[in-house]
Amino acid sequence: MPFTLPPRTPSGPRRRSLLASAAGTFVLVGCSAPESSTDTTDRSPSAEDRARARAARDSESLAARYGAVITAHPPLAARLKPLRAEVVRHAKAFGGAGTAGSRPSASGSPSASASAHPSPSPTVPAAEKDALADLASAERTLADQRTKALLAVPGELARLLASVAAAGAAHAFLLTEGAK
Repeated sequence: MPFTLPPRTPSGPRRRSLLASAAGTFVLVGCSAPESSTDTTDRSPSAEDRARARAARDSESLAARYGAVITAHPPLAARLKPLRAEVVRHAKAFGGAGTAGSRPSASGSPSASASAHPSPSPTVPAAEKDALADLASAERTLADQRTKALLAVPGELARLLASVAAAGAAHAFLLTEGAK
């Protein structure tokens, strides 16, 4: 009887397992609030501080856009409110007030007290489909900006940016899902 070798199974994790666990790592990091630094060095706002402030402003601006779309198109409210709530949590995670767009006013713009830097009211397309496409485009653009910013910031902020960028990409998908 001839001796046959058993089929060889690769040892160690497979490529798909590694990719899935890497993607899962970004999701598990979540959108936690920044930890207070124990660093006592005197310094002007660092690149990290500027990136964190910019990310907070961007999230607050995006939340205001969601609020304007919800006000202009009330039938979309059930679909958009959970996404807007996530964007508000992202702003808070970056150290922002997280209040812009959390309660849309009758005019569709956040109140002056909701933001330290009130911006002009976002314009909302008249058609619901166009408004959703506009929000999806804003989410994709912001996710791309955050992904590029990863190279310029240290570990914890980079992980937070990666997590929020991934969430933004998921939001863009969810916003365009029903359009096809």
